[in-house]
Amino acid sequence: MARCDECGREENMPYQCRHCGGTYCSEHRLPESHDCPGLENWDDPDGVFDSGFDDSVDNRGRTASGRGASGGLRSRLAATGGPLSYFRGNATYLFLAVMLLTFVAEQIVLRLYGVEAFRSIFVLSAEHPFYVWTWVTSVFAHDPTGFFHLFGNGIALFFFGPIVERRVGTRAYVALFLASGMLAGLGQIGLGFLLGNPVTAGVLGASGAVMAILAVLTVLNPDLRVLLYFFIPVPIWVLTFGYAALSLLGTFSNFSILGGNIAHIAHLTGLVIGLAYGEYVRRQGVSAPGQLQFGGGGGGGRGGMGGPGRGR
Repeated sequence: MARCDECGREENMPYQCRHCGGTYCSEHRLPESHDCPGLENWDDPDGVFDSGFDDSVDNRGRTASGRGASGGLRSRLAATGGPLSYFRGNATYLFLAVMLLTFVAEQIVLRLYGVEAFRSIFVLSAEHPFYVWTWVTSVFAHDPTGFFHLFGNGIALFFFGPIVERRVGTRAYVALFLASGMLAGLGQIGLGFLLGNPVTAGVLGASGAVMAILAVLTVLNPDLRVLLYFFIPVPIWVLTFGYAALSLLGTFSNFSILGGNIAHIAHLTGLVIGLAYGEYVRRQGVSAPGQLQFGGGGGGGRGGMGGPGRGR
């Protein structure tokens, strides 16, 4: 049985909208019957049929001397069957692959070049805050001494990321993940400077971005049921704000149930960004499904912290 996202009716054989990923009864299965977020863009190449990576579709009249030449190349790359077409609706799995490859790269760098090279490449630190590449690499890097840090963030991203991606679109989702991840790390480092206690250990991990994703879903549907530890059903707001409360406790006390070396401010920064963006898209008419769904939608894809520095 599944619940219609529009009217709440239980359905034995529900329909899933290809464009927004929602589940609907026969009465509300058509996009125009459930106010599908992509409905107003049916005749707009920038909308429903946009790959999310191609801004050139509205520049078909440009000449080669303008944006038309480069836009045509991007259009071919993002067209169906093109190299970028797979990433529409599948950015979550791209991020997971990059996180895994980064973890492997960390091991190689540590063994061949040592800790200093590792920190210079992967760790956002107060010592070198203007190593701008670490703003990005630190989002995908995780504790190289164990697999738990990567697994914790990866499993949360795997379950919740595709839902947000289907709701807001691939391009907006990629921007949310990268912006919240980078700003979370910078927030942790920046607060240390403001308090006169710089984070000497450094920051790495995708927890800030994961918190932003959870926060977006919490705003769109706070009663969305999730399985805590895979078997305890709780509404998503309990998971999101419960974790935020633990981060607040760890920020203002020496007690932390989450463990040591945790970038609590990074978590809270991601939370704030996600809540703000979630409210923005909610006002645009975007909603979350009534239950977690995997499979279909998008471009054919399915829809713990610690470290040598401060994990997030």
